[in-house]
Amino acid sequence: MSTLPTNVQKLVQYLERLPGLGPKSAARIAMYILKSPKNYAVEMADVIKDIKEKVTYCKTCFNLSLSDTCDICSDPRRDKSTICIVEDALDVVAFEQGVEFEGMYHVLGGVISPVSGIGPEDLRIKELILRLQAGNVSEVIISTNPNIEGEATAMYIRQEIKVSPSLKKLKITRLARGLPTGADLEYADNTTLKRAFEGRSEF
Repeated sequence: MSTLPTNVQKLVQYLERLPGLGPKSAARIAMYILKSPKNYAVEMADVIKDIKEKVTYCKTCFNLSLSDTCDICSDPRRDKSTICIVEDALDVVAFEQGVEFEGMYHVLGGVISPVSGIGPEDLRIKELILRLQAGNVSEVIISTNPNIEGEATAMYIRQEIKVSPSLKKLKITRLARGLPTGADLEYADNTTLKRAFEGRSEF
């Protein structure tokens, strides 16, 4: 990369930080942007600047939002007695597109991963418990991904709910095993996701 102009090298270095991009992929994207019409690159930069300045997190469910309360939490038609617990905002998108779910969500912001230095205190689990204790929730659907970290996070959440005296009667369910082990929800097709959701069982 040393033969590239300094500013192009800098762009490649920033692109390399994106998930799933290695040096070669980052360089290809940088060259694509460089060869694209100027207005394309400028508009992309404006969009990135705009979302960083305007997009925030819903204070209730922590989904992405343009205000303190997201569209889902502010919708009076949603069933507030059911909360679907997911890892990130892309999972919300997957459920909204692939499942006829009319309840609420709670976005954890990741999963417990000791290897990555992420513990329960780094996620929005405390906020979840407080939310459950404060509301009239009858069921929580734990929808973390079916991999080691997702399962560990699901077990931790279940334990935290069970030790709370006020939540002993709360129904806890887990997505059915229609999802392949190790897969991410955001990549599941709509039919598989719907079947896994409909076939959820007591956890």
